[in-house]
Amino acid sequence: MARRIRIGIDTGGTFTDVVALDQGTGDLVTTKTPSTPGNPADGFLAGIDKVLGLLSATGADIDAVSHGTTVATNQLLEGKVDRLGFITNTGYEAMLEIARQSVPDGYGNSYFWVKPARIVPRHLVRGVEGRLDFAGAEVRPFDEDGARAVARWFRDEGVDTLGVCFLHAYADPVHEERMRAILAEEHPDAVVSLSSQVLREYREYERAMTTLVDAAVKPRLSAYVSNIKQRLTTYARTDDRAVPFYVMKSNGGVLSADEVVHQPITTVLSGPAAGALGAALIAQVAGFDKVLTSDGGGTSTDVSVVIDGEPTLTTEGSVGAFPSKIPMIDVVTVGAGGGSIAWLSPEGTLKVGPQSAGADPGPICYGKGGAEVTITDAHVVLGRIPPHLLGGEIPLDVAAAGAGVEALAARLGLGVEACATGILEISAWNQANALRQVTVKRGLDVRDFTLTTFGGSGSLLLCRLMDVLGIPTVLVPPDPGNVSAFGLLTVDVKNDYVQTHVTLADHLDPAAVTRIYDTLTAQAAEALATEGFDPTDHQFVRTADLRYFGQAFEVRVPVAEGELDPGAVADAFHAEHRALYGYDFADVQPNRGTQQVEWVNLRVSGIGPIQRPEIRRHPVVEPVATPVATGRRPVCFDPVQGYVDTPLHQRSDLVPGARVDGPAVIEEFGSTVPLHPGFSARVDEHLNIIVTRSPEGSRA
Repeated sequence: MARRIRIGIDTGGTFTDVVALDQGTGDLVTTKTPSTPGNPADGFLAGIDKVLGLLSATGADIDAVSHGTTVATNQLLEGKVDRLGFITNTGYEAMLEIARQSVPDGYGNSYFWVKPARIVPRHLVRGVEGRLDFAGAEVRPFDEDGARAVARWFRDEGVDTLGVCFLHAYADPVHEERMRAILAEEHPDAVVSLSSQVLREYREYERAMTTLVDAAVKPRLSAYVSNIKQRLTTYARTDDRAVPFYVMKSNGGVLSADEVVHQPITTVLSGPAAGALGAALIAQVAGFDKVLTSDGGGTSTDVSVVIDGEPTLTTEGSVGAFPSKIPMIDVVTVGAGGGSIAWLSPEGTLKVGPQSAGADPGPICYGKGGAEVTITDAHVVLGRIPPHLLGGEIPLDVAAAGAGVEALAARLGLGVEACATGILEISAWNQANALRQVTVKRGLDVRDFTLTTFGGSGSLLLCRLMDVLGIPTVLVPPDPGNVSAFGLLTVDVKNDYVQTHVTLADHLDPAAVTRIYDTLTAQAAEALATEGFDPTDHQFVRTADLRYFGQAFEVRVPVAEGELDPGAVADAFHAEHRALYGYDFADVQPNRGTQQVEWVNLRVSGIGPIQRPEIRRHPVVEPVATPVATGRRPVCFDPVQGYVDTPLHQRSDLVPGARVDGPAVIEEFGSTVPLHPGFSARVDEHLNIIVTRSPEGSRA
């Protein structure tokens, strides 16, 4: 009888992380393999082959595969958008140029800020006559002859990827759907995204941008997912069935590969979302309800906030210069990964990132031709990581890294140790500022949170982050380099549906709202049935976006199942508004018409639950033996004090209840924890490392 093995695989810029769950025994196995940027599918299958070998299993034993991908993310971050066309209403062709007339970091930045290039250049925008009002009623008929002329023009120009966004299509998609039908007749090779399918919300600019981002990533992501699916089926040697293949979405759910190619924009934060969810579950089981997650990879570090086991969500996110108004876990990304390059500004000051050496050629110490000093090179020169990666699979050239840092130090007029620690100090502050963005900037006290660090490089600077931010506790999960892949095994299938319905609370028609919710729920149920979930397993979550009349943006609140209770929803809105902004108008609202509650968007999430891996408990057995160092190595924690003889511990040797005091280095297959003087680490019953300041330690 074949085994049932579920695999989570996260492809990063440097390594591909793999976690496999044997659903029969509950055994969980993790591993890593180098990524293959030239053809990510090669690294994907190499990772699967490696983890199955560890389980003594074959491809025929694979029950399902969940994948976190950065294909869409990297394409947008690198600005690799192919020729893209935009079709909108006549008279609104300058929509993308006008945008929101906003300047990042306020208008004080106007002098320095350079307006980025539009996702579609002005000469590739075409208008079509026709107009709907906000309720979906036709004001002017759709010009079919003009639409055909536009379709032929794009065909003749060789523009094969198109986004369509007509005014008020969220209220009625009839004009957009007719445009798509005409494109199918006149330009059948075109890849088309409709705003009424991508984002059925008002605000034309955001809806247009989201639609165009969807169109931009659709060809590449579709080809990538289809290639992997085909190769996975061949690998598993399944003639009678297709291996269920899921892709992580930005909203914290997964979707089948067959469906994700039709909504590729939902994957723009695929990898970071998986890490946040995996860390959220681990921290919750360990007893921490207010958590910051920090996922350090080879190219970047992603941070987020988790409260009561749930990462915070937003619809105001962006990827690079492109706003994407889709539900996504609220993640802030900073270019501070192991491969981030140290460089000198024209003024001669030291900078770190966001440029990255990636996996090929990688840092100097990889010995693959890299010539620029990276964060990894600084760590290896200071002795904070071993002279190899992945348990010895990837040897590091310490001498070459030292020569590179020495050359950079000479240009700065610094010693080698001072230069290397300076690189890491800049990286630590970059990460700290990202953590402040998701806490202090949102009215949260960072000192109230436990920091969870994971990813291959996520835990290397945890002691400095504790000093800089005043964080009292840091949790490092087991196999921290594989938490994102683990997170892929913890998430349900999830689809989001939205409909704009702008109305003041005094004019709200509960029956009309209920009908919209029923329609959205039916759409979600149909999608879940397509994914193979029995109707008895379907779960639905209703929410609504509300605001005070006159406000520009909304607050999302839950809407209970059953008969609609507008008063209860309004009460939830007042409470959430106060929690977010420190005030509300709950008491004065009935007597102040300008502060009426206004309903804006109605939302339904359809959820198909899956079996989650169990995080096992390992009780403390007294007396706990004092950990024995497996070796020693000179490590520099402070350039003034220089190198100190530092004990090395293998994490696999640390039993529950064990304690290690700094200075020390805790090593494992995919990650390393340098424990600075003044800090201590203990192992809890779930094999997490809990780092705190030693009673005798002091803050730097």
